[in-house]
Amino acid sequence: MIKLYEQFGYNNTGFKDDVSEEHISMLKQNIEYRRRLNNKSEDCFYIHQSDKDSNRYHFKTSYFVGVDWIVENDLSIYVQPKQNKGEIEIDCLKMLFDALKEPQNFEHLDGLCEIDFNKPAIKIEQSQDLLSPFLIVQFLQILKTIVRKGLKKSYYPITRNLEARVKGKILVNQTVKDNLVKNRLTKTVCRYDEFGVNCDENRILKKAYLFSRRIIEQSRGINIGDLQSNINYIHPAFENVSEDIRTDVIKNFKPNPLYKEYNRALKLAVLILKRYSYNITQTSVAQKIETPPFWIDMSKLFELYVFKKLREIFPKHGEVQYHFTSNYQELDYLIKSNEHKIVVDAKYKPRYVDKNITKEDVRQVCGYARMKKVYKELGIKDLNKVIDCLIIYPNQACNNDLSLDT
Repeated sequence: MIKLYEQFGYNNTGFKDDVSEEHISMLKQNIEYRRRLNNKSEDCFYIHQSDKDSNRYHFKTSYFVGVDWIVENDLSIYVQPKQNKGEIEIDCLKMLFDALKEPQNFEHLDGLCEIDFNKPAIKIEQSQDLLSPFLIVQFLQILKTIVRKGLKKSYYPITRNLEARVKGKILVNQTVKDNLVKNRLTKTVCRYDEFGVNCDENRILKKAYLFSRRIIEQSRGINIGDLQSNINYIHPAFENVSEDIRTDVIKNFKPNPLYKEYNRALKLAVLILKRYSYNITQTSVAQKIETPPFWIDMSKLFELYVFKKLREIFPKHGEVQYHFTSNYQELDYLIKSNEHKIVVDAKYKPRYVDKNITKEDVRQVCGYARMKKVYKELGIKDLNKVIDCLIIYPNQACNNDLSLDT
């Protein structure tokens, strides 16, 4: 496995001197390798040979972290979160946990993480497993919101051996086998519908919740203190829900799109269960584990995190608009309050800590601020008035509070 940091190759030549001869021989199968996700303009990684006669390869990664195959079944790559001068690694789980405290962010989770279950699994160290805690943090945050509103109730089939009464459909074969053969003449096995919380949707959620709780208890990479309150809040709501559900029901289950939060939670629940092959024994602690190839979009995660911080400053409804669109252009944020009218753009470029912001990024945000629709949305009638612009980028040397004070 070749290990790199995100955004490797931007501040240096991109050459990696510690690539083994074995890895080089595998890389020589092709001149270049690249991986690009659907609907993404940036490569997750790009590798190319410096020249045909050289054993040196140029490596470049962007704003994705994850694990994937370079040469399937032979050579893999692990891209980990950026470190601050080689000392402090970006805590992407803490960023996600904080971002999902803002309920509006639940609507923007699509594309945050991509998993490829069609490729062979990759062996990694347990400490390198970003996928499991990343899915679990999302799942528990959404599940907490569902529990706060109350679990969904619906009709579900139930089979019982009733005494001296009949209800629903009589299961003749089972009644003969379980009762008549054993001389239990007053009992009848019946199947009927019952209304309550013990439906398939809640059973899938409970099963995934139990998986998540066990993973949290055994994993070293998850801050239990951050999630323990969620677990304590969720647990009582599922006491009357069974965890027994067939694997084929989970695989073929189709959520109802009318229930948006349930829809998101069930999608995450299925991913968690599929990640561990629907078997809770697969969640046991081991130094080496297997994971499907996956990529996490750190730029999107940073956008969600910044939105949560902006909402702390502007808590009123409509003061911060996320992904405002105009003329096929999409702004990250538009701030509209009594004191501030600002076009804000989030740039996940840690190199801005040491370097000036590029002209292209400045031109982009200034171009957003000149759109007529933006003036109209902000209530500014004078089209010659200059709208304030703001670019937010990550700096690990700063505190976690965002302030617009100048």
